[in-house]
Parts: sequence; C-alpha cells; structure tokens
Amino acid sequence: MTADTNRSPAEPSVESLGGSGLSSLLRRLLLATRPMFLTASILPVLVGTSWGYRVGGTLDWTALALALAAIVLIHAAANVLNDVFDDLGGTDRHNDERIFPFTGGSRFIQNGVMSVRQMALWGAFLLILGIVFGLGLVVHSGMLVLLFGVAGVALGLLYSIPPMQLNARGLGELAVGAGFGILPVTGAAWLQSGISVVGALVLSLPIACWIMAILLMNEVPDLKADQAAGKHTLVVRLGLNRTRWLYLLLQVLALAILAVAVSLGMLQSATWLIPGIFLLLAAIVAAFGVGAVTARLKRSIQLTLMIHMLGGLWLIAWILL
Repeated sequence: MTADTNRSPAEPSVESLGGSGLSSLLRRLLLATRPMFLTASILPVLVGTSWGYRVGGTLDWTALALALAAIVLIHAAANVLNDVFDDLGGTDRHNDERIFPFTGGSRFIQNGVMSVRQMALWGAFLLILGIVFGLGLVVHSGMLVLLFGVAGVALGLLYSIPPMQLNARGLGELAVGAGFGILPVTGAAWLQSGISVVGALVLSLPIACWIMAILLMNEVPDLKADQAAGKHTLVVRLGLNRTRWLYLLLQVLALAILAVAVSLGMLQSATWLIPGIFLLLAAIVAAFGVGAVTARLKRSIQLTLMIHMLGGLWLIAWILL
C-alpha cells in the first residue's frame, strides 16, 4: 500500500491548504511547524520559571517572554527541518503505517503542500528568528544564557541533520530529554533566580523522562519505515517488547525522582504525589498499546502526550502552591 492510498482525510493537502493569498500562506507556514506539539517546549520553560520564582522571589517578565519566543521558534524550526531530512532520507516518503498527526511528519512535503526547498527555507528562517530572540535574551540576562542557547540549538539540529543524525543512532531520546527537559527547565530557573540550578536540575528530570517517553511511543508506528530507510532509532534497535519496558521505566523514573524531591524538602507534602498514581496507571495502559493495532496504539500516543501535559501542569502547581 502506498502512502497516497493510505492518506488520512485529516492530512494536509493542496486542496485544503492551497491558495496564493496572504492568509493561505500564513496558515500553511503555521501548520508546517506542527503547532500542537509546541507545548513540549513551553511547559519546561514554565516549570523552570516557577522554580526560579519560588527561589528568587521575583519574576522577570521580559526574560520569560524572550525565553518562550526563542525556544518555541527553535522548536518549530527543528520540526520543519526534521521533516526535510526525514523526506530526504526516505523515512517519511515510504511510511505507510504512520498515525497522523502524531507520527510520519507533517506530510507537507509528501502531499505536495510545500516543497523540500520551501520547507528548508522556512525552517532556516525560524531558526534564525529564534537565535535573534536568544541573542536578545543574552543582552538582557548575561552571557551564561549563550551556553544554554548554543546547547539547545545544537541538539535541535544534530537530532536530524546528517552526518550526526542522533535520532538514527539511538540517541534521539537522550537529545530530546536534554533539549526539552534539562536545558529549558534549568535555564529558565537561572533566568529568574540567578543562583544555583541544582534544584531545577532535579525537577527537570521528570520532564525529560516524559518527553523521552513521547518520542519513544511515536517511533513505534514508524518502526518499519525507519528500519527500511536505515534510520536506527531506539525502537528499531530494541524491538517492541524491550521498548515497552523502557517506556514504563521512564514513567516510573519520573515519579521516583519527584518522590526524591519530596524527601529532600524541595517539594512539600507527599500527598501531592497522589495524582502521580493516575499518571502511572495511564502509562501502564499506554504501554500495552506498543505493538497493538493502530487504534489502540493511537490511544497510547494520546495518553503519553496527556501524561506530559498534565505532569508538567501538576509540577508547576506543586512548585507554586
């Protein structure tokens, strides 16, 4: 079965997104960034900001606004450029088992909505714009910001761009955990408090585990296409059974770290861990979707996204309240 005959009605198409008007162009450019997934970069900044505010006692709104703009733009650029390199590598072109909109890319290139060149130029523009906001943050908050920024941009680019292509070396999950967990949480905490980020580092680890679990689950339906294209993701390397156990380990580890934070006095009242039981139950249900039929696997992906979203909001509330 080809990608065209397997196309979901919800996938982008020239018919639904075509047009030469400004509004049509802006709509295409926005949807090409996969905006529904940009919360993965917003939440860790808010978690770090919450911890920095709690420790420092003040809130620098300018730093927060610049940090959010920079990371969202760089995340959007990474999404677009990942589509470009996945198409060039053949992964998305031959992915007949994708579950749109969660896996298989945005489908903009494969469905003719935008060309590879257009997507590459759009990704490069977003990246440059994100760097501009990052430099504004450096001017506002100091040179240390530059270290966080360079590390984040490097991880975003090396994730999918050859020859490094971390996602094809079984290192994609670690790169995403660092780029959408450790770096933004600790960086945002430092921006607000200007002091040690050791506490923020501890709190960044559950966020890192949750985002790594998302990537791991999203790689499951892409297994055959990735394998055929020589993209050796962690799921390709481990197989479905060991992927299921690694997924559960990440979810358990996230809650275990929060329990440690309570024991260290960083977070008050162990009763706040009770919502974690529901997140763990959701994770167990999701884990059984690995290797299951498409409908059940789709629910597992949705549950994993929900765990990240609710887990991040839960942690923000816990820190502030």
